[in-house]
Amino acid sequence: MHITPLSGSRTEIGEAHGRAHAGLITHSLEVYDRLFQDFVGLDWAGARQTAKRFLPMIERGFPAILEEMAGIARGAGLDFEDILTLNCRSEISLTQASGGCSAFALNRDGTQWLAQNWDWRTDQLHNVVALEISGLDAPALISIGEAGMVAKIGMNEHGIGVCLNAIRSRTCGEGLPIHVALRKILESADMEGAVAVASRDRVCSPAHFLIANADGQAAGLEVHPGEPGRLAPEGGLVTHTNHLYARAATRQVEDFPRPDSRPRLARLDSLLRERLPAQGDIGEGELFAILSDHDNAPLSICRHFNPDQPPEERMETLFSVVMNLTRRRLTLRHGKPCESDESLTVQFGAE
Repeated sequence: MHITPLSGSRTEIGEAHGRAHAGLITHSLEVYDRLFQDFVGLDWAGARQTAKRFLPMIERGFPAILEEMAGIARGAGLDFEDILTLNCRSEISLTQASGGCSAFALNRDGTQWLAQNWDWRTDQLHNVVALEISGLDAPALISIGEAGMVAKIGMNEHGIGVCLNAIRSRTCGEGLPIHVALRKILESADMEGAVAVASRDRVCSPAHFLIANADGQAAGLEVHPGEPGRLAPEGGLVTHTNHLYARAATRQVEDFPRPDSRPRLARLDSLLRERLPAQGDIGEGELFAILSDHDNAPLSICRHFNPDQPPEERMETLFSVVMNLTRRRLTLRHGKPCESDESLTVQFGAE
């Protein structure tokens, strides 16, 4: 996989994104057309109608990103409503669709790490893109996510990084859609601004955002339309899978996690506390090894094809990311981390 550089105005960034990945974006629309029908009985026209309700929320909280979405649509030869719908896909399918991502922040010997597996439907594997975005009015950033979407998982030149865990819930209210909020976090200059996206702007449907910075700060934010639940590091660690467990969130939001979420979290905690060397340097290799764990397969941290699940619920690990925020370095393995020897590494110069 290669990285796609995008620069200039919001419109220029969007149009370049749309041109570079037009085929993948069209394929993404087809994937989500099927997903919406599988999970919530909506065809694409119905999904576009549903997405329009989020437009005023984005206009209020992050209007500049709408220029970029319009540019993506023009570059890809699609309608603006198609790109809006793609970027609101979590909200449209939130009652049913839930991935199986496993994420952690680790502070070790003065280095702040942030890492995760992104588990989702196999038909999105080849629609994953790596974007390096240098805008005129925001920090340079790296986003690893789905073609046509404004952001997902990544870091910026200030050493702010964010990971994402899906939360299955019927809650949806006022705030920014999840992927729009992730982009606003990636445009933050500092930890305070990044956290404010969750606590001030709010996020209209539940998710977990794991945010950390180069200075060694980390916070797990269980976001939803109300005040987010906040998870502080314990022994330098914050870990999360696909269920809510901060009281501020659980007393306001009901979630419906799949049965593997809690065992995966326990396994992740165990590996990070017991398998890493007690002393000495650690690097990306040791952390990718944790993300490659197959304990309790097929419901493991590294997820493979499971024929026992219904076709519409089969989730696999589509990519893994390890970020060294202290050095502002992101390493991506596309596909399952246990199978992928090739990595894409991007590093911003130290400030």
